[in-house]
Amino acid sequence: MGFFDFLTEDIAIDLGTANTLIIHNDKVVVDSPSIVARNRITGKIIAVGKEAAMMQGKTHENIKTIRPLKDGVIADFDASEQMISMFIKEIPALKKRLFTPSLRMVICIPSGITEVEMRAVKDSAERVNGKEVYLIHEPMAAAIGIGVDIMQPKGNMIVDIGGGTTEIAVIALGGIVCDKSVKIAGDVFTNDIIYFMRTQHNLFIGERTAEKIKIQIGSATEDLETAPEDMSVQGRDLLTGKPKQVEISFREIAKALDKSILRIEDAVMETLSQTPPELAADIYNTGIYLAGGGSMLRGLDKRLSQKTDLPVYIAEDPLRAIVRGTGITLKDLERYKAVLLK
Repeated sequence: MGFFDFLTEDIAIDLGTANTLIIHNDKVVVDSPSIVARNRITGKIIAVGKEAAMMQGKTHENIKTIRPLKDGVIADFDASEQMISMFIKEIPALKKRLFTPSLRMVICIPSGITEVEMRAVKDSAERVNGKEVYLIHEPMAAAIGIGVDIMQPKGNMIVDIGGGTTEIAVIALGGIVCDKSVKIAGDVFTNDIIYFMRTQHNLFIGERTAEKIKIQIGSATEDLETAPEDMSVQGRDLLTGKPKQVEISFREIAKALDKSILRIEDAVMETLSQTPPELAADIYNTGIYLAGGGSMLRGLDKRLSQKTDLPVYIAEDPLRAIVRGTGITLKDLERYKAVLLK
């Protein structure tokens, strides 16, 4: 342990379309929405994370809320960099330090990402003092976070439903054998709900309200064993222009999300059909693992299980499975060297 090691800190980042999580010293120290609010006139960032999320849909013309990541990829370079930098500054242990330490980071990225997009993530990380930056594919991180031994010569199937993308991968011997990335995930579910409320109830609702509906009564199927209570939703009546409230049930939301979930099912089926037979035999025995926030949609596991005739398991704390896996690789860099992308 040299003097310089003391100056280096290890952090694991799950840079997500909807949420960004950071692990430092084995603890999740940042868990915030990936949103920044910028003052249009001065160009300054006035809030990030939860604070910026509260402003979403409620801003006047001088303030703009931006989600710097779209479909798991950096869409607004400048905003994402400032966001990462502000999140890192929020880490309690680093706040006490006189000067910013150099950082050793592992950041996870979608598996369908291009070289250019990977470069963008790395550049952002290096700008916020990342001296050693490693990248890891999301499904890989999710598998490690779930507790699958990825180095074994044994096939495991991971379906990670995030905010911007759904990543489906079959993993064996520390590598991704076949994968598929579809841009249908949490954000699309939210938009489906907005569209449904407009067309079925003439009610115009915002993103935050739609997100709330999804979490409170969202469902992937109309036959749930324990049904959530109906929910009252407030918005603007498209016909009269007045604010109004309607009651909706989980069955309606299941209808609203049906098409998008079908597309996820199709992607899972397609990945299964490309899986080499030996690995397909393994998956028959191990089943499918779900991770990511989208996997918390009620009845989704059951629905996928019926479609594939395989057992489907949801990771514990699926929102954090990916950042957990990223953190594990950081602790044991030597063992996971082969999995990481330089």
